[in-house]
Amino acid sequence: MQDRTNPTETDLSGLAWADWSERMHDIAGDDGFAERLGPRHTAVFIEKKPVLLVSFESYDAIRERSDAAHPIGWEMTNALGWSQLTLVSDGDTWFRDRQVIGFFDRLIDDGFFEEFEQVLFYGAGPAGYAAAAYSVAAPGAKVLALQPQATLDPRVTDWDDRFRHMRRTDFTSRFGYAPDMLDAAAQAFIVYDQENELDAMHAALFTRPNVTKIRVRFLDLNLETSLLRMKVLYRMLAQMSADKLTLTATARLLRARHKDAPYQFTLLRHLQAQERHRLVIHLCNDVLRRRNGRPFRKALNHAEATLGLRQNPPAENQAGITPNAVTDTVAGTGPDTEADTTIDTATDIGPDTAATG
Repeated sequence: MQDRTNPTETDLSGLAWADWSERMHDIAGDDGFAERLGPRHTAVFIEKKPVLLVSFESYDAIRERSDAAHPIGWEMTNALGWSQLTLVSDGDTWFRDRQVIGFFDRLIDDGFFEEFEQVLFYGAGPAGYAAAAYSVAAPGAKVLALQPQATLDPRVTDWDDRFRHMRRTDFTSRFGYAPDMLDAAAQAFIVYDQENELDAMHAALFTRPNVTKIRVRFLDLNLETSLLRMKVLYRMLAQMSADKLTLTATARLLRARHKDAPYQFTLLRHLQAQERHRLVIHLCNDVLRRRNGRPFRKALNHAEATLGLRQNPPAENQAGITPNAVTDTVAGTGPDTEADTTIDTATDIGPDTAATG
């Protein structure tokens, strides 16, 4: 197989949706393909190694996230040499389009997925729904879905009023109800913020023996943005491929949030709202040791004044609370008694002792 394409070296920024879709024919190369699936969807396949990542994304999200307008999966193609099938939508469509459905039916009929040793599906939000729903096309696949909706059929999820414009869309025909489509998956991971009530209700519908639900707190409303910023998402995909993605492994990866400024601010606001002044002191001391942050200095002074303290208490000694214990306890994580201390060389993750709650 001759490799003529390196997608990550192609600048696609500044292109309108139609032009971007047209450029995909050049990107795919001789060993891949690009296909327009009606006016609002495009499929791009780049063949490399016998591990296939099938990702779903919207073009708006691609342009916002990537300076070169590259889909997420292309980074995995560049880093690990995976083959990549990207489904891109013009806007949030949940990929509920007859041409997209027909495309996957053709892939099934052609035995497309059978040519790969391993197939992974990924998506977030509406694309997370699609990743779960279309994974049934490749029995035995693994799925990582961030904040997915189970369905927008109003007879099932009439409590979700965020997407009223989609209520006339058919979510009952082929590839319709995403949780049922996961029955054929070897493993699926559903990541959601338990503080987001509607996302948590959708996540509950995905309860299956082969589904691991991963709860997170105090990250961005868009979990994909947070995981990418903390350089966690690609590692989760790599660990899922290697059968190493577990609750414990995820907790290790999510310890990156301790140094993530948006997470620190969100956690600070939560602790202040709960009037947990001692935890505010420990959090602020930890942040101020790493960097200068005026809001944290102000919060520290206020918490100390409230408690009648004259000076900053040592974060390691007061009440026996360590800085990491603050973030782990408040974020719903705790000590892990089954931590794997083997260094994961495939993803450059070292030993840790935290576990997701």
